[in-house]
Amino acid sequence: MSTGIALKVDFNVKKYFHDLMSNDSDISMPVAAILSLVEVIKHSKASTMSEFMQMLEEASLSLKTSTRNSISLSAGCDLYMRFVTRTIHDLSDFEACKNHLIARGKLFKEKATDCRKSIASLGCQFIKDDETILIHSFSRVVMLLLLKAASQNKRFRVYVTESRPLCKGLEAAKVLREAGIPTTIILDTAVGYIMEKVDAVFVGAEGVVENGGVINQIGTYQLAIVAKAANKPFYVVAESFKFVRLFPLNQYDLPTITLNTLSFDDIDQPNDTEYLEETAYVAKNPCVDYTPPEYVTLLFTDLGVLTPSGVSDELIKLHY
Repeated sequence: MSTGIALKVDFNVKKYFHDLMSNDSDISMPVAAILSLVEVIKHSKASTMSEFMQMLEEASLSLKTSTRNSISLSAGCDLYMRFVTRTIHDLSDFEACKNHLIARGKLFKEKATDCRKSIASLGCQFIKDDETILIHSFSRVVMLLLLKAASQNKRFRVYVTESRPLCKGLEAAKVLREAGIPTTIILDTAVGYIMEKVDAVFVGAEGVVENGGVINQIGTYQLAIVAKAANKPFYVVAESFKFVRLFPLNQYDLPTITLNTLSFDDIDQPNDTEYLEETAYVAKNPCVDYTPPEYVTLLFTDLGVLTPSGVSDELIKLHY
């Protein structure tokens, strides 16, 4: 068949995905990717299993190229495509197979919410009274964990990095302060200075790779290095659907690598507005970095508390 099979769907999967991300602030990329593929199945006009599979593969590839940071999106697509392959082998009836895939895909969003709640209950056990926590950027599951700990009347303080260039740390600080949790925003460059006061570091993840390393918002790697030097535990909080089949050897192995990082010559007389300007700052710097497994103390997941070496075993269970 030709690569024009996807045209038979008469459905813009990229637009649907971005609409989901825009309209639901609580949805994560892997979940939005799976729901988008489910919608592709609903609109499918494929008449054979071969056409059906090729259509989904093209839709998955289209999604992966629809955003600059495709790590977690790719994890969701790959996980669902693996489920599709298994279902096709188990169910010989074409229509029954499609209906089963649609039904299971819809349930995935509910399960994703349950995953976060499970992780929050697990991770908050590692927060004790009168501790000081350092977090980086904004992670939905880290937020839920901290809010869960606060609801159990645990008293703790939080430092949050501002997380340039997107400054998502400001959003995290607002949520925590509204919940009554003492929160202080710090400069990204003040991590080394503040680490002495910190009892533990909690970060989310865009993706957890095969060796237990983590791909997350830019700045996570340097945070992990400082935590290791100061002998502070570095905890990663992530849903298992963010486990991704990648094995980066260094920062430049990431699929989102950006080589033309911003130099001071790129901006004349910089001020806050110019530093945050999309074309002059955000687009010229990498959005994520890679933290090797030796810097990770433990991972809190819906599969339980894992050491970095345990991730590869779980990936095998998920994909094989």
